[in-house]
Amino acid sequence: MYRPVATADSATSRGGLPNDSGDSVVTLDQVPRWIDAEHSLEHNNGDSAFSSSYFPDPLTFKSGTESGGSGSESRFPVNHEVNSKIYLWRGNPWNLEVDAVVNSTNEVLDESHSSPGLHAAAGPGLAEECATLGGCRTGMAKVTNAYDLPARKVIHTVGPKYASKYQTAAENALSHCYRSCLELLVEHGLKSIAMGCIYTEAKNYPREPAAHVAIRTVRRFLEKHKDNITAVIFCTTSTIDTEIYKRLLPLYFPRDKQEELMALAKLPADVGDENGETVIDERKIRIKPLPKKIASKPARAPVDLPVSDVGSLRRTTSYLDTFLDPAFMSLIKDPDERRLEQWEKTVQAQRGWNFANLLGFGEIGGSPLSAAEEYSLHSRYLSKAKSLNLSEIAEMKIVYRGGVDSEGRPVMVVVGAHFLLRCLDLERFVLYVVKEFEPIMHKPYTIVYFHSAASLQVQPDLGWMRRLQQILGRKHQHNLHAIYILHPTVGLKLTIFALQLLVDGLVWKKVVYVDRLLQLFRYVPREQLTIPDFVFQHDLEVNGGKGLIVDPRTKYVYHRP
Repeated sequence: MYRPVATADSATSRGGLPNDSGDSVVTLDQVPRWIDAEHSLEHNNGDSAFSSSYFPDPLTFKSGTESGGSGSESRFPVNHEVNSKIYLWRGNPWNLEVDAVVNSTNEVLDESHSSPGLHAAAGPGLAEECATLGGCRTGMAKVTNAYDLPARKVIHTVGPKYASKYQTAAENALSHCYRSCLELLVEHGLKSIAMGCIYTEAKNYPREPAAHVAIRTVRRFLEKHKDNITAVIFCTTSTIDTEIYKRLLPLYFPRDKQEELMALAKLPADVGDENGETVIDERKIRIKPLPKKIASKPARAPVDLPVSDVGSLRRTTSYLDTFLDPAFMSLIKDPDERRLEQWEKTVQAQRGWNFANLLGFGEIGGSPLSAAEEYSLHSRYLSKAKSLNLSEIAEMKIVYRGGVDSEGRPVMVVVGAHFLLRCLDLERFVLYVVKEFEPIMHKPYTIVYFHSAASLQVQPDLGWMRRLQQILGRKHQHNLHAIYILHPTVGLKLTIFALQLLVDGLVWKKVVYVDRLLQLFRYVPREQLTIPDFVFQHDLEVNGGKGLIVDPRTKYVYHRP
């Protein structure tokens, strides 16, 4: 279907653009680098979008105080190694001979909502493989073969819908789209990627704010993984998008100090965190310095020391005291004392009657773990989980990632009816849970639990829940925002009450009971959740006329008349 470019002369005559038929293979060396843009004047082909230069400098340096921020530090300093990996290309990404191209699509990965022309260029095999992937959630990405394209792989991602009310959620979801594509690129050992504009007019996303998110997310990712990626090509198909990228690229990828200084005055106030995601001031961790305490030291009797030992004593006592915080040193106990305390707690727990165990709640009377013990336990489980293939647990769809809630927090979905205790290896399931929760629990996140029809299955006891909570650690406890439980039963509410009393009140007091799906959608938008069909059916059975009706073909949700 494609014919390779024959010579470098023919490529130069086109200025690096595909010809009118659009079926030429364009190699990476025919696309101008961002750092070489100012040296590309001789390749002008008369295109209005590239007149006088591929990338005319959008920043005009002003002397004096107009540059603004000359005394502040740039958040995106000049980095020639990172800049050397950035390209801007006017044309369809699938005409490029790169390792991977990005396809902006919808949750079901169908051809009609994909990037225009991609499936036609790739051939029917691409649509057939997409149909086997089981869809893709907003903000996530999946990989397929490229078939008839000159690229090796196609990375499919689902951009968010934009609404001013949920602006932060949309920005973070879009940032996650670009980051997910780059993470898959690195995971599969690929080096170069061509990325079109993931945002679309159909989803109402404004072009320029979306370009800010895209460029800064790529910049932050390259700062951490520049050794694993050789090229990121921003592809545009319209003059509007091209001009936006030409204007914004110098802000995040300045080529010299002049552009870096001008970027200080032109960058928006919020340029995201270390990953490019939007920062919310209310969620920032504020750390105040501890008040200084002057510890009074008892007078010591003078000791006569040999002259040769005076210097060593000074170095090992008063010298070290200037570096050691007494408050920190008081936390360190002798190893023998720690073992003795642990043994006494274990003996005390074994001597008493374990009433919870007699009532069928499981072993919940053991001694609590310290912060260091929880960290060590979590690290061991995480290390083991990363070394195992847990695909059979993933296929059961008990725990899986959702999108984001109404305030931009990532969502983890748990389906109670899929928890088949009789045919499930609990130890491997715990390892899978630790592996899935690890990427999201370092920041505030949300859990959605579908209890629909779950009362028919045998559930684990409170002792197992307590053990799982210890393994997840204290970050899970503090960063968990809420647990939304859909279709709770009386038995489940009693169990939650027991967990609050006997296991951990901090986590289980964050439970929010939700009786119907419409109520859940107030907290987590519908498009951010992959919901099993039986949950909709259960909602109809429980709520009757107040429930929902779902078209099984389109999954469209509407009120029951």
